[in-house]
Amino acid sequence: MATDTPAPAPVAASVTSADVARLAGVSRATVSFVLNDTQGHRVSDSTRTRVLAAARQLGYVPHAAARSLRAGRSNLVLMPASISAVGRLVSDWVDDLHSELDRHGYTAVLHAGRFADPLSAARAWAELRPAAVIALDGDRFTPQAAELLRRAGVRGLLAFAAHPVPGVHTIGFDHARIGATAAEHLIARGRTRIGVVMPQERGLGTLARPRLAGAESVTARHMATVTPLDLAYTRESATALARRWPSLGLDAVFAYNDEYAALLLHAFRAEGIAVPGDVAIVGCDDLVPSALQQPALTSIRLALVAPARVADAVHELIETGTTAPVPEIEPILVHRETS
Repeated sequence: MATDTPAPAPVAASVTSADVARLAGVSRATVSFVLNDTQGHRVSDSTRTRVLAAARQLGYVPHAAARSLRAGRSNLVLMPASISAVGRLVSDWVDDLHSELDRHGYTAVLHAGRFADPLSAARAWAELRPAAVIALDGDRFTPQAAELLRRAGVRGLLAFAAHPVPGVHTIGFDHARIGATAAEHLIARGRTRIGVVMPQERGLGTLARPRLAGAESVTARHMATVTPLDLAYTRESATALARRWPSLGLDAVFAYNDEYAALLLHAFRAEGIAVPGDVAIVGCDDLVPSALQQPALTSIRLALVAPARVADAVHELIETGTTAPVPEIEPILVHRETS
């Protein structure tokens, strides 16, 4: 027996600025001035209060794309998320940067696309017409990609990279120096057979490869060797590496960061491998738990630029096209008990 199919519920009409203007008893222009906080247009406090109350009552949300067309640019700051798991230190820093950008009236948006080449990435970013792009993985930025973005109206281009990128405001961040700092310390402590952890988590190879190259550049000048060590961030992977450690003939390891270092430290202890007697360990990021490990973990502190300074620089690039140089990120060895 056939049954009647319920009719679909009608789709509610979108609330518009005209609805807000009608409820508040003002013009649509006044609604626009208030909700967009337009400078140069005086609106009384009582009128502003009525408009905001009407917008809240109706649940009105301004249309970002339409607002961008009127203003000639968006308030979006795009951050390519090409690095999928950067660790606690950078994650916290990025979160603070979002807050600082919000202070300037910008909305930070992570873009998770993966592209074969920098130009393809730049085309995808340009489609969103952001006010700025901040590339944490700035070493893949090219002058051609920067020019494409500028032609699309992107005013602020900022990248963290090992070398200056023409057309982009570059903040020095050379991951090779991190690996070199770890290797120099371990060699100074008498270690000559150094393993370097290569994380297997997606995206981290972008940072791990230059760190490995930095360590290799140091050992090439000494009677020392470097061995890459694949390691996933799992207990099973760390245990497997610890169990075959005696066969590797290594006396030290630069463990990419503190999280992998702590994972290995506990795996070595479980297998009866003494730290630092049998193997010295160096991590990176100098996270708070590093000093609380047993033994306390030697680490590399990264003197990151204050998020407020980066947000200010982005704002200046958008407004004026230029900004003062920002100090590069320095690796600083923090010597503790594991080395």
